[in-house]
Amino acid sequence: MPIRPVAKNTASSVSMSASPGTRASGSAEAQANQQVVEERIVEIVADSGEGAQKAGQIFGTISAKMGNGVWTVEIIPAEIKPPSRSRAGASGIRIRFGTKEMTNMGDEADLVVALNEQVLFGRMEQRAYHKGTVLLLESKWRDDPDPKVRQAYADALEQFQHNGYTVHEMPMEQACMEHTSNPRLGKNMFVLGMLCWIYQRDATLAEQEIQAIFGRKGEKVVAMNQALLRAGVAFAREQLEEDPYYIPPMEVDASRMVLNGNQALGLGVMAAGIEVVSMYPITPATSASHYLAGVYKKVGGVVHQAEDEIAAMGFAIGCSYAGKTACTITSGPGLALKTELLGLAVMAEVPLVIIDVQRGSPSTGLPTKVEQGDLLAALYGEPGDAPKPVLAAATIEDCLELTVTARKIAEAFRTPVILLTDANLASGVQPIPRPQVTEDWLAPPIDQSPWQDGVCPYDWDAETGLSPRPIPGQRGGEYVLTGLTHTRHSKVAYDSHSHQLGCEMRSRKLAALRSTLTPPKIHGDEQGDLLVVGWGSTLGAIEEAVNRARAEGQRVSSVHLRFLSPMEPGLKEIFSGFKRVMTVEISYSDPPEGLTMGGGTQPGRPSQLALLLREQVGGEIDYWSITPGHPLSPRQIYDVLMGRLADLDVV
Repeated sequence: MPIRPVAKNTASSVSMSASPGTRASGSAEAQANQQVVEERIVEIVADSGEGAQKAGQIFGTISAKMGNGVWTVEIIPAEIKPPSRSRAGASGIRIRFGTKEMTNMGDEADLVVALNEQVLFGRMEQRAYHKGTVLLLESKWRDDPDPKVRQAYADALEQFQHNGYTVHEMPMEQACMEHTSNPRLGKNMFVLGMLCWIYQRDATLAEQEIQAIFGRKGEKVVAMNQALLRAGVAFAREQLEEDPYYIPPMEVDASRMVLNGNQALGLGVMAAGIEVVSMYPITPATSASHYLAGVYKKVGGVVHQAEDEIAAMGFAIGCSYAGKTACTITSGPGLALKTELLGLAVMAEVPLVIIDVQRGSPSTGLPTKVEQGDLLAALYGEPGDAPKPVLAAATIEDCLELTVTARKIAEAFRTPVILLTDANLASGVQPIPRPQVTEDWLAPPIDQSPWQDGVCPYDWDAETGLSPRPIPGQRGGEYVLTGLTHTRHSKVAYDSHSHQLGCEMRSRKLAALRSTLTPPKIHGDEQGDLLVVGWGSTLGAIEEAVNRARAEGQRVSSVHLRFLSPMEPGLKEIFSGFKRVMTVEISYSDPPEGLTMGGGTQPGRPSQLALLLREQVGGEIDYWSITPGHPLSPRQIYDVLMGRLADLDVV
């Protein structure tokens, strides 16, 4: 049963020395005949509950530990338990790995392991595969007792072959039956073994990961899963005639750690010296609290699960008021519920870190899918004027480091700070350089020295709007905290002067913060035909698309924003070096040409970032955005860029 994949990179058979550990090859001959390639994209797709994501996570982890660049994207159905063999219920994972840093999910997959044929159709609609993609397909459905299932299987095979996929039907479940009576609960480790053989992953590392994950369930469970792993290796070695592949490690000069974005948030919380995280479970933010719940106590931290999102926000504000800046982690619908209390934190000038792991919205929307639709809500979601800093993580590394930055800004400027991430970062796994934690990352001790006589609770500096913060317990610093308009002395006020002054002082904080920022770095040349502006997790895909266009001689560059309120300075000057400026993001917008209604064309609603740039920077800002429910691929963005360049008559 040979595999004949169409490689994106030219593969050659060379002799390779074994890497540390025991590769899954099992023979010196197999190692000698490896095909060395620079990159591969692999998917495992199954019904929900069959463990495809767990197998892929282990595969990505061991690939990272073997020195490869890795990026994973989880394929999660919208329903908690969709019907089996459902086209809309595909559950799985994509793993992109190679000899260089991976920053996004890439384009079409090279190889897919599918545990039934129906789950592939949703992926096909998302253009996840190309002509020549290899499908290793569970063959049990060919002989299913139900004639409708048999017919559906046969129809799917015909469709796959029509699309040009290379299909190999494989009796994976039958092989698993030799080791377990319930292959549904173990086939994923069998698949992992198959992939370890095909891509020459270290089997010892795989067994260690299985021990770490399943150890709490007892040695019997560990032994069964390890046996299935080894069975998958043997099965692939016997069934697949083509020589295995090997992806050499990256050249790195620093220690690395493998984690996803929500784990990085948890590490950032601890590295910032934040001692309380208050939250209510919500997808895709929940795993951050799961991670913290397991490790937070080691550094004296507390995870408080509130009865709802509003209570979580109130609890966090109370903790911050007491002296230690707290954090609350949520997603879009939770942010909506927190808006009234967020306005209180702005008015009362209570430091606070709010992390929004964005998902498809509005309302319940797409709970398990990625979107960047919360930007305007984060900026303007409160009644009245409620200025506060808004930051956006673009990488898994940012998830850690910007959490620290958010805590520092919150305390220095006496304000709540919103940090935006998204579902793509939340579950994406990547090796990052091990952070060098320094003492200045941590929150300083609470100041309990006597409050200076004559200093008001809101002793606003006329230029910056900043003021020292009294901490409960400071002798002489007692004051009444209120969400009402107040004077410098924290006295409730209804006069126009006090209200105008308070609004101005709170706004001056953003101006003061902006004065400390530097212009964003330009990816590419400082002048050209097209500049792409993005924010959040689209960074890797945008830069890869820009690099492709530049390699073809196109005058394209990009900038990526991490501060959205206030924005980094210098944007107007940067934009002036290009004929056209356009934004790329995962949010809804009407077509740039507008909507056809009533026999005419009405101007369309621009994307959120374009709207913001038009307001704050000025000028004509083009835009392209979609809401597909999955990350953008470099090819999608590249095609759009080439279209825009064609419009400029510069191709």
